Amino acid sequence: MDLKNSKTRCNLINSYIAECLAMKRYELMAKAARQIGKYEVYEALTELHRNEAFHAEAFIKRLRGVVSDTDEKTDAGFPFRENGDLMHDLKVAADIEYDESLNVYAGFAETAQSEGFDDIAELFRLVGQVEHCHMMQLNEIRRQLHDDTMYERGQPVKWKCSNCGHEQTTDSAPLKCPLCGSDQGYVKLILPDN
Repeated sequence: MDLKNSKTRCNLINSYIAECLAMKRYELMAKAARQIGKYEVYEALTELHRNEAFHAEAFIKRLRGVVSDTDEKTDAGFPFRENGDLMHDLKVAADIEYDESLNVYAGFAETAQSEGFDDIAELFRLVGQVEHCHMMQLNEIRRQLHDDTMYERGQPVKWKCSNCGHEQTTDSAPLKCPLCGSDQGYVKLILPDN
């Protein structure tokens, strides 16, 4: 099948748009985290922003040469529930990542596979796996912020300052790094890998 006349082409366009929206979502959320002194939350969200940028680039690369010169009209039906409140937006983003990982990219992969685009099907599957990891990280960040356990574990764990590299093993992260004096917000987060 010709990609230019396929459903997969439309799915690539919608995926590109979704990843661009996600990039901006994480950029704004990262700024909000930094404003409240959660530097490592800022860093985690900035990493998600970079991931989504790569996904967008991967999708647009597959579209080169198969988009017409006329305007492409899309009505992707993307959810919009963000309101600028970090806790709320973490939940919204996690829900979107969950849907992308479980439904959207899995469905796009099936369509691509059925149309004979095995490499694009694999791309959708791989991006879906990353989106699942994003969902888990966002849920954990939100839980730790909500429960006030981001810097408190109740048992000895290793805390590391992302500014100077100082490490110490205690029940809670220091309010100030004893080596460089950075605020607690610079302590590396303990997040799930996947």
